[in-house]
Amino acid sequence: MKRIQCEQVDITTLDVDVIVNAANSSLLGGGGVDGAIHRAAGPGLVEECRTIGGCPTGEARITSGYNLLARHVIHTVGPIWSGGNQQEAELLAACYTSCFQLIEHYRLQTIAFPAISTGIYGFPKEQAAGIAVEETKKVLSANDSITMVLFATFDADTTQIYRQLIADSIDG
Repeated sequence: MKRIQCEQVDITTLDVDVIVNAANSSLLGGGGVDGAIHRAAGPGLVEECRTIGGCPTGEARITSGYNLLARHVIHTVGPIWSGGNQQEAELLAACYTSCFQLIEHYRLQTIAFPAISTGIYGFPKEQAAGIAVEETKKVLSANDSITMVLFATFDADTTQIYRQLIADSIDG
Protein backbone atom coordinates (compact mmCIF):
# COMPACT_ATOMS: atom_id res chain seq x y z
CA MET A 1 0.00 0.00 0.00
CA LYS A 2 1.27 3.45 -0.89
CA ARG A 3 1.71 5.84 2.01
CA ILE A 4 0.18 8.72 0.01
CA GLN A 5 -3.20 8.06 -1.60
CA CYS A 6 -6.17 9.96 -2.97
CA GLU A 7 -9.80 8.88 -3.06
CA GLN A 8 -12.97 10.69 -4.00
CA VAL A 9 -14.82 9.97 -0.77
CA ASP A 10 -16.80 11.57 2.04
CA ILE A 11 -14.12 12.29 4.65
CA THR A 12 -16.66 11.83 7.46
CA THR A 13 -17.00 8.11 6.64
CA LEU A 14 -13.32 7.20 6.97
CA ASP A 15 -11.98 4.84 9.62
CA VAL A 16 -8.60 6.46 10.25
CA ASP A 17 -6.82 7.78 13.32
CA VAL A 18 -7.58 11.38 12.39
CA ILE A 19 -9.42 13.39 9.79
CA VAL A 20 -8.54 17.00 9.11
CA ASN A 21 -11.22 19.64 9.18
CA ALA A 22 -10.80 22.65 6.90
CA ALA A 23 -12.18 24.89 9.63
CA ASN A 24 -12.90 28.55 10.08
CA SER A 25 -11.10 30.40 12.85
CA SER A 26 -13.96 30.02 15.35
CA LEU A 27 -13.81 26.19 15.06
CA LEU A 28 -17.56 26.19 15.70
CA GLY A 29 -18.66 24.81 12.35
CA GLY A 30 -19.54 26.31 9.01
CA GLY A 31 -20.22 25.16 5.48
CA GLY A 32 -18.55 22.60 3.25
CA VAL A 33 -16.26 20.04 4.86
CA ASP A 34 -16.41 21.92 8.18
CA GLY A 35 -20.19 21.67 8.41
CA ALA A 36 -20.22 18.04 7.28
CA ILE A 37 -17.68 17.04 9.94
CA HIS A 38 -19.56 18.87 12.69
CA ARG A 39 -22.88 17.29 11.66
CA ALA A 40 -21.40 13.77 11.50
CA ALA A 41 -19.47 14.09 14.77
CA GLY A 42 -22.47 15.33 16.73
CA PRO A 43 -22.86 18.00 19.41
CA GLY A 44 -19.87 16.89 21.48
CA LEU A 45 -17.50 18.27 18.84
CA VAL A 46 -18.80 21.82 18.95
CA GLU A 47 -18.86 21.68 22.76
CA GLU A 48 -15.16 20.71 22.84
CA CYS A 49 -14.34 23.31 20.18
CA ARG A 50 -15.95 26.01 22.36
CA THR A 51 -13.33 25.27 25.03
CA ILE A 52 -10.43 25.81 22.60
CA GLY A 53 -11.03 29.47 21.86
CA GLY A 54 -10.52 29.41 18.10
CA CYS A 55 -7.48 28.93 15.90
CA PRO A 56 -5.44 31.34 13.75
CA THR A 57 -4.86 30.79 10.04
CA GLY A 58 -2.02 28.33 9.42
CA GLU A 59 -2.31 26.61 12.80
CA ALA A 60 -4.14 23.47 13.94
CA ARG A 61 -5.95 22.12 17.00
CA ILE A 62 -6.96 18.55 17.85
CA THR A 63 -10.19 17.21 19.33
CA SER A 64 -11.89 13.88 19.80
CA GLY A 65 -13.84 12.39 16.89
CA TYR A 66 -17.09 11.77 18.81
CA ASN A 67 -19.59 10.02 16.49
CA LEU A 68 -17.08 9.73 13.61
CA LEU A 69 -15.19 6.52 12.84
CA ALA A 70 -12.02 8.64 13.05
CA ARG A 71 -10.75 8.79 16.60
CA HIS A 72 -9.66 12.44 16.33
CA VAL A 73 -10.29 15.57 14.30
CA ILE A 74 -7.52 18.05 13.58
CA HIS A 75 -8.97 21.46 12.78
CA THR A 76 -6.82 23.72 10.64
CA VAL A 77 -7.62 27.14 9.28
CA GLY A 78 -6.49 27.62 5.71
CA PRO A 79 -5.95 30.97 4.07
CA ILE A 80 -8.54 32.79 2.01
CA TRP A 81 -7.17 33.27 -1.53
CA SER A 82 -6.53 36.95 -2.23
CA GLY A 83 -4.61 36.65 -5.49
CA GLY A 84 -1.49 35.00 -4.07
CA ASN A 85 0.25 38.07 -2.66
CA GLN A 86 -0.90 37.74 0.96
CA GLN A 87 1.34 34.79 1.96
CA GLU A 88 -1.40 32.33 1.03
CA ALA A 89 1.04 29.61 -0.09
CA GLU A 90 3.10 29.90 3.10
CA LEU A 91 -0.01 29.86 5.28
CA LEU A 92 -1.38 26.79 3.51
CA ALA A 93 1.95 24.98 3.92
CA ALA A 94 1.84 25.95 7.61
CA CYS A 95 -1.55 24.22 7.90
CA TYR A 96 0.01 20.94 6.82
CA THR A 97 3.07 21.45 9.04
CA SER A 98 0.84 22.15 12.04
CA CYS A 99 -1.29 19.07 11.34
CA PHE A 100 1.73 16.81 10.98
CA GLN A 101 3.20 18.17 14.23
CA LEU A 102 0.03 17.13 16.05
CA ILE A 103 0.04 13.72 14.34
CA GLU A 104 3.60 13.12 15.48
CA HIS A 105 2.94 14.43 19.01
CA TYR A 106 -0.07 12.15 19.48
CA ARG A 107 1.63 9.23 17.67
CA LEU A 108 -1.13 8.83 15.13
CA GLN A 109 -0.50 6.70 12.06
CA THR A 110 -3.30 7.28 9.57
CA ILE A 111 -4.72 10.63 8.48
CA ALA A 112 -7.13 11.97 5.88
CA PHE A 113 -6.96 15.52 4.56
CA PRO A 114 -9.56 17.41 2.55
CA ALA A 115 -8.41 19.88 -0.13
CA ILE A 116 -7.82 22.67 2.38
CA SER A 117 -8.82 26.20 1.28
CA THR A 118 -10.00 25.14 -2.21
CA GLY A 119 -13.73 25.49 -1.57
CA ILE A 120 -15.28 28.77 -0.51
CA TYR A 121 -11.80 30.13 0.37
CA GLY A 122 -10.97 30.03 -3.35
CA PHE A 123 -7.38 28.73 -3.32
CA PRO A 124 -6.53 27.41 -6.84
CA LYS A 125 -6.85 23.62 -6.69
CA GLU A 126 -3.64 22.81 -8.59
CA GLN A 127 -1.50 25.06 -6.42
CA ALA A 128 -3.14 23.87 -3.19
CA ALA A 129 -2.68 20.22 -4.17
CA GLY A 130 0.97 20.84 -5.03
CA ILE A 131 1.58 22.34 -1.59
CA ALA A 132 -0.29 19.48 0.11
CA VAL A 133 1.64 16.73 -1.67
CA GLU A 134 5.01 18.48 -1.24
CA GLU A 135 4.52 19.03 2.50
CA THR A 136 3.36 15.43 2.89
CA LYS A 137 6.41 14.07 1.05
CA LYS A 138 8.72 16.08 3.33
CA VAL A 139 7.14 14.63 6.45
CA LEU A 140 6.96 11.05 5.22
CA SER A 141 10.61 11.09 4.17
CA ALA A 142 11.55 11.86 7.78
CA ASN A 143 8.87 9.87 9.62
CA ASP A 144 8.27 6.15 9.27
CA SER A 145 5.54 6.03 11.93
CA ILE A 146 2.89 7.63 9.68
CA THR A 147 1.59 4.71 7.65
CA MET A 148 -0.98 6.45 5.43
CA VAL A 149 -1.90 9.94 4.30
CA LEU A 150 -5.14 9.98 2.34
CA PHE A 151 -6.34 13.00 0.42
CA ALA A 152 -10.12 12.71 0.58
CA THR A 153 -11.42 14.71 -2.34
CA PHE A 154 -14.94 15.84 -3.13
CA ASP A 155 -15.02 15.92 -6.93
CA ALA A 156 -13.47 14.16 -9.92
CA ASP A 157 -11.37 17.15 -11.06
CA THR A 158 -9.70 17.55 -7.68
CA THR A 159 -9.18 13.80 -7.40
CA GLN A 160 -7.40 13.75 -10.77
CA ILE A 161 -5.16 16.67 -9.78
CA TYR A 162 -4.05 14.95 -6.56
CA ARG A 163 -3.60 11.54 -8.21
CA GLN A 164 -1.39 13.02 -10.93
CA LEU A 165 0.75 14.90 -8.39
CA ILE A 166 1.10 11.77 -6.25
CA ALA A 167 2.07 9.67 -9.29
CA ASP A 168 4.58 12.31 -10.41
CA SER A 169 6.11 12.47 -6.93
CA ILE A 170 6.56 8.69 -6.85
CA ASP A 171 7.97 8.53 -10.37
CA GLY A 172 10.18 11.57 -9.91
